[in-house]
Amino acid sequence: MKIIAHIKTDFKEKFGIPRQSGLVEETQGKIIFEKEYCIPEAFRGLEEFSHIWILWNFSKTEREDWSPTVRPPLLGGNKRMGVFATRSPFRPNPIGLSCVKLEKIEQTKECGTVLYVRGADLMDGTPIYDIKPYLPYADSHPEAVGGFTENLSERKVSVVVEDENFYKIPAQKQMEIIKILEHDPTPSYKKDKETYGMSYGGYEVKFYIKDKTLHITALQ
Repeated sequence: MKIIAHIKTDFKEKFGIPRQSGLVEETQGKIIFEKEYCIPEAFRGLEEFSHIWILWNFSKTEREDWSPTVRPPLLGGNKRMGVFATRSPFRPNPIGLSCVKLEKIEQTKECGTVLYVRGADLMDGTPIYDIKPYLPYADSHPEAVGGFTENLSERKVSVVVEDENFYKIPAQKQMEIIKILEHDPTPSYKKDKETYGMSYGGYEVKFYIKDKTLHITALQ
C-alpha cells in the first residue's frame, strides 16, 4: 500500500495516547499529504462531512512475528483474547482504523491540502494509507453488541494539579492534558503512588495515582 499522508499531533511517544479514537476529542491533529495526493480536486465534497475514517500504519509497533492472542488493557492485562477480537496493534498486518472529527480543510502554500482533525489516537508522524468519509446511515449501529467490552467501561480518574507551573501553560493545553489523564494512561498492574511521566505538546508531565485520583506533581 502507498502512504498518502502523515499526521502531526502532540503525542511524541506512545505512552498517554488515548486507547481509542474519539475518547478525547479535545486533542488536535493535522493530516499533511504527500505531494502526489494533495490535489484539491481529490478532496472535493469532503468538507460536507463532520467525521472521517483514517486507515493508518502502526509504524512504531511493527514486528515480524505475531500472536493469535493478546492481553487487552480493558481486561486488566491479565486475560487473553483472540487478536481478531481486539484492536491490539500487534497484528499480522499492522493496520489501524480511527474515526475522527473533521474540523476544517485548508489549502496552504507550504503543504497544499491540510485536514484539521480532533480526537485522533495517533502518534506524531504516523503514516496514513487512506481517508474515507464517515457515513452515519451506514457506519452507525445503535443496536450493535460490544462483545467482552459490553459491561466494561473505560477506566477514568479524577485529576488534581499540585504543581502551580501547570497553570502557566496555555489554557487549551491544560484542558487537553487533563482530558487525556482522566482516562488513566497507566498500565493495569500499576501500584499506588508509582511515578509516571507523559510527554505531550512539548511538555513533560509527572504524575502518580492513588485511590482513583491522579495527581500532577510536576510540569516541565
